[in-house]
Formats: sequence, structure tokens, C-alpha cells
Amino acid sequence: MSEEFVLLEPDDDPGDEWEQLDVSDTEADRIARRQDREFDEFRKRIKDTEQFKLQESVFDDATLAAVYKLVQDGYVDAFGGPVSTGKEASVFEALGGQAGERPEPGSAAAGGGPEGVHPEREVAVKVYRINSSNFRHMREYLEGDPRFEGIASDKKAVVLAWTRKEFANLRRARTAGVRVPEPIAVQRNVLVMELVGHAEDRARRLSEVDVENPETAYEVVREYMRRLYRAGLIHGDLSEYNMIIHDGELVIIDMGQAVTVHHPNAGEFLDRDCENVASFFTRQGVDVDPDDLRAYVTEPEPDPSGEPDQEQDD
Repeated sequence: MSEEFVLLEPDDDPGDEWEQLDVSDTEADRIARRQDREFDEFRKRIKDTEQFKLQESVFDDATLAAVYKLVQDGYVDAFGGPVSTGKEASVFEALGGQAGERPEPGSAAAGGGPEGVHPEREVAVKVYRINSSNFRHMREYLEGDPRFEGIASDKKAVVLAWTRKEFANLRRARTAGVRVPEPIAVQRNVLVMELVGHAEDRARRLSEVDVENPETAYEVVREYMRRLYRAGLIHGDLSEYNMIIHDGELVIIDMGQAVTVHHPNAGEFLDRDCENVASFFTRQGVDVDPDDLRAYVTEPEPDPSGEPDQEQDD
């Protein structure tokens, strides 16, 4: 499989890892409590639809209220079937709507249209299960993240924070020039983002393909890791299982666990990422040392003035 692996151009300001993310009650929570007639009708319509009959554990009333709010706000027009189903989350294909907060015009998530979101573009709707998500695993990545100080310890609060964290991580990664699915909207435990590929012809994970130009692929991966680090983020679970290839692009997915460089376990997570990446590409015939990769990723950004650092003698 031959790919070009085109790199994205980063924006000048990828964001602030100290930003506070709002994880308080949303309109979806209020809708679920209010149980108005229109929402009741929406709930019946979703649960009567063929593709959702086996998804009762995913679509509890509060989650349906979140989906309802996303439909009302114009982010989703219609649901399709599931793209993937896991213990913690299920991903569904859907048709994106003409929402007020649109992806960047001309971008992949916008369908390439100059006027913004194409009304018939496909999007991915990722729904995290509150009851079956790995609560302790999520807390390991949330605790110590300066964006979530003081978060409640119950499972619902953790899952809702995790979903908003993935949205924020995707947005910052895109700004930093890292090819990830473009985030579109988030509501409670539901995340709407760009669907990379199609449900019938999904993008393949790096672990599933024969990489014909592994040297180039490795150069792209290490550059994305460096851009993430300079934007204040570490993926935390990077491997061939959460990198996909589609239309000549290498795309990094599953950004929910990504932590800031100020997380107390950031160094451990970065070491693991480097070991995983080095191990995969070594098996592909590329001479990769995890320590060299880590040094590349963490290399200080050049001084924009062009002046060398002045070191003082002890």
C-alpha cells in the first residue's frame, strides 16, 4: 500500500494547556430532567429505529437528550448504523447538519465546500457509555490534568469530563498541525467529529495494512508527536492500533486519554508512546531507537529570533 503521508500545516497558536474546560450541567441534562413532549417523541423514534434496537445500553435517556440537543442545534441531521462498537464507546455514522459553529470551510470535515458544512457530509457520532466505561482507567488520565482540577469523583462526572477532554484535545491537535478527526460538537457524553473514510469502506489501522514506505510514515508520526508535545499534549496511548491511513494521509485517532505535559505521569506516558512507535516501525524494517525518538519529540522549539541560547558557566 503506497501512501504520500502529506503533513498538515500547523497554526501559529495551538492553544493553552492550562485552559479550564467547562464540565458543568448542559442543556442535555436539563432536557433529560424536563422530559418534554418533543423529546419523548424523539426518544421513541430513535429506539424504534432498526439500527438502534441492539443499542439500549448506549442510549439511556440522558444520552438520548444529548443526541436530541445536537439534532436541534443542527450538528446532526440523521443517524446511520454503528461504525464500531467497544466496551466504553460506540461510534455511529450520521449526516451532519448546518450548525452555527462549523468546521473550517474547505476542510475535510466540512466536506470541502467553500460555504462551510456540506448538508450531506458524513460525520461520526461517538457515544461514551457511562455505566460500562472504565472509570479507574479514565481517572488515571484525568487526575493531574490542570484542566480538570476539582472534578467530582463519580462515574458520570468522569465520563462527561473525558468526552469534553477528547473534544478539546482534538481541537488543539488540529490547530497544532496534527492530522486527527476534526471535532465538530460535544454534548454531555456524545462527541460529533469528522468521519474519516466511510462506514462501508472504513479507513484501515496501521496494524492492518502493509506499509510500503515505512520510513516516510515514521517521519510523519514522529513529527506529529513533536507537534503535539510543543502544543502541550502527549497522546498517552499511541501505537499502530490508533493510527489510520486514508486517502494518502496518516491520521491519529483516540485522543481522549491525551494529557498535558504538566500531568504528573506525562513522562511515563511519553516513554510508552515512544516505545510503542519504535517497536512497530522496527518490525517494519526502520532503525528506530525509542530514546532517540523521545529526544526528537522533546527537542526545544527554535528561538524565533534566531539567536542561540546563552549558556552560563557554573
